[in-house]
Amino acid sequence: MRTDKYGQIILDKDEIFAGLYSGKISSLTDLLIEDPELVKEFNQSLRSNYDQIPQIKEYIDPEITIEDFDSKNQQQWYMPKEYNEFDIETWITEQCDTDIKIERVQAELKLFRQHNMIDLLKYIKYLVDTMREHKIVWGVGRGSSVASYVLFLIGVHKIDSIKYELNIEEFLR
Repeated sequence: MRTDKYGQIILDKDEIFAGLYSGKISSLTDLLIEDPELVKEFNQSLRSNYDQIPQIKEYIDPEITIEDFDSKNQQQWYMPKEYNEFDIETWITEQCDTDIKIERVQAELKLFRQHNMIDLLKYIKYLVDTMREHKIVWGVGRGSSVASYVLFLIGVHKIDSIKYELNIEEFLR
């Protein structure tokens, strides 16, 4: 298994069969395979034997910038209209009740804007709200993301980075 510069996982024949056999691969629709002959052989077999099974895709380098690749994929996220149009920056700021918190949030939001991640914050808010609504439990906090007070306010983690004096620079490196 290897990962390309976009973060997509590319598998070889042995990895596909091992994944299918072990149950670690449950869907073929998102698999990317570099070997065009394997893709052709597998898909021909499916067409002739099992027309209800989705075909696998051959890996083809998109040959675009990583930023364009990310933007293209973000446009395919499912997110209800109300979250797409949601003013996440105002909502996050309204969660603050002290000048210190407002100052921290404004500094973090500036960094999120610089990294073109405001839409990601909207999606994360949607994801957290959906998990809460369906009573899905997720982790307390892990890694550098706990340095973000904005993510704390959205509910991604339970670590108050202001209280523990965690520097946002640890997150967005």
